[in-house]
Amino acid sequence: MSTIDKMKKSFFLVLTILAVTGCTNRNSVKTNSPFNKIEAIEEKYQPLPLTEVKPQGWINEQIRKNLDGFVGRLDTLVPQLIRDDKIYGESRLTKKVKNKEVGALGDAGDWQVQFLWWNSETQSNWRDGYLRSAILLNDKQHLSNLQKYVDYILSTQDKDGYLGIYDKDLRYRFDNENGELWAKATLLRGLLAWYEQTKDQKILSAIERAAQNVIDNYPAFHSHPFYSKQPNVGGTSHGLMITDVFENLFRITGKETYREYCLFLYQDFSEQELNESAQYKKLMNDTLLLSSHGVHVYEHLRSVAAAYYASGNPQLKIALDKFLNKINDETTASGAGVGDEWIGGKKADATKRGYEYCSLQELMHSYLELLLKTGNNAFADQAETIFFNAAQGARHPSESCIAYLKSDNSYYMTGGLNGDNSNKKQTRYTYSPVHQEAAVCCVPNAGRIAPYYVQHMWMKHNQSLVASLLGPCVVTTTVNSHRVTITEKTNYPFENTIEFVVSADSEFDLKIRKPGWVTKFSVDTEYIEEDGYVVIRKNWKGSQSVKINFIPEIVERKDINHENYFTYGALVLASPLAAREEKTKTFAIPGFYNFKYSPKHLKTYWYAGYPVVAVQNNPLIFKTILLNDSTHQKETVELVPMGNTILRQVTFKDPPH
Repeated sequence: MSTIDKMKKSFFLVLTILAVTGCTNRNSVKTNSPFNKIEAIEEKYQPLPLTEVKPQGWINEQIRKNLDGFVGRLDTLVPQLIRDDKIYGESRLTKKVKNKEVGALGDAGDWQVQFLWWNSETQSNWRDGYLRSAILLNDKQHLSNLQKYVDYILSTQDKDGYLGIYDKDLRYRFDNENGELWAKATLLRGLLAWYEQTKDQKILSAIERAAQNVIDNYPAFHSHPFYSKQPNVGGTSHGLMITDVFENLFRITGKETYREYCLFLYQDFSEQELNESAQYKKLMNDTLLLSSHGVHVYEHLRSVAAAYYASGNPQLKIALDKFLNKINDETTASGAGVGDEWIGGKKADATKRGYEYCSLQELMHSYLELLLKTGNNAFADQAETIFFNAAQGARHPSESCIAYLKSDNSYYMTGGLNGDNSNKKQTRYTYSPVHQEAAVCCVPNAGRIAPYYVQHMWMKHNQSLVASLLGPCVVTTTVNSHRVTITEKTNYPFENTIEFVVSADSEFDLKIRKPGWVTKFSVDTEYIEEDGYVVIRKNWKGSQSVKINFIPEIVERKDINHENYFTYGALVLASPLAAREEKTKTFAIPGFYNFKYSPKHLKTYWYAGYPVVAVQNNPLIFKTILLNDSTHQKETVELVPMGNTILRQVTFKDPPH
């Protein structure tokens, strides 16, 4: 053998060794990867279509008020953001577009380019809540208007299935901020609800074609949809929420590809250089508090859960559990996750930290998804706490408007947090039906929160129908191929007796969630307790009723900062402050205003250790004795549900020694 041949042989031997070594290393990484699929996990409960649960009582009245107010009129309140911008159609974004009216105040310049996707979020999140509200109330006029919108959107779909906001010179070609996946997520969530209402296969086909277009252009595990050359991106990070769409498509079609795509999306999101707290390695680092944009954090909880259930990988389960623990550090007494607008590595605080209405909807939705997946009713408790307390306490009690940012202890609503008006442009701590000066994002989400709550009030589990969230409603569905209608008669959480009127001719289990606050209750029929549920097993005939009475108590609790607060059943109580109202804007549409509020006489209190007692003949008004923190004198103070307040004090510190 010649010297040259020997050299060639040695060279190829080295290449072979390197190749084998490289393969071995790659296989090792893959084997140990948290994104390695082991075995997908079946969800414990099955969701019901939106059309099968109808609100009654106070929830129905609230959705009607929303539909007659900011939910049904937002397009006329801000027409330039909704009606005038056909961002999904003839006004798709191209490289030539450098500026757009998106509603937020700011100086003109190239910086605005990064916000050009904003109107897609405003439009699609608004319509998601709008159409769900119209469906729940079966409002024929609104449904007719929405049918025209759906027809228009479907007409914008390209032959290759593309539905979105970018023309061909931009779509799927980004190395920086973009709204590609986020615009699709918000749009398709609404279209999925419309499909549930119509069962029109044309709509489902359009959604599946749009989903396949995403998969074709961002092939699973062979592309990088979340790559950005700079780490601070809004629309790009929001885009992870297209996992909502893929998970629901999996539930509808049973196609495993959709669920597996959620795993890929979370993997790529985690591996990019982004300032996002929900990335895998950051979740696993116990020394890191949550720090990024609050809404991103709370919605991304669903994506982490989706990835875990798609893979069954125990490493993702550890990350999910750590995520929940970190969120607990950011949770106030009212159930809200703080973020004003960034969490910033600081824990929740009833006075010094605010929360976005967007975050209330997204965190509640995430808890509901975890309830579906696990069957653990603690997630239902957390969802109810948000909806009954933080969400009600951030909407105006009588006017059609909401607070963009709110805090549990809310002493001023004049622009900045609790009277800090050093930033003259800050308007988030006020009430408005649009909040155009900041961003028209929280108002659309305020229209989504009640419909999402209603849809998850009932779920299925094998041969059981599960009353998972409590409140006045009617459910009509099938169990074991038999039609069942149950009317839930109650004023919960403002009263705690619930009558279930069951119309059925079949045998099934009625499972009623026992809220975590309940220690005493009675049921007027035979039952067993099972995993936190009251289970009634019987062969139902005709119309029969079951009455359950949860017996509430006033409970003294402590938040994460060891400040004291009081609950009555599912309700968090607050000391209301008399407020001075200022109308700062009157809209062209009668009945819509912006408001600021300041206290007439600001008095705050320390905890004094005295019991809270109900006022006679007034079951939702309470009295206790607290210490005035200015005079140090004891005073009798009234407490009411925080959802009935504008200015208030919810938590009370122990007095200094």
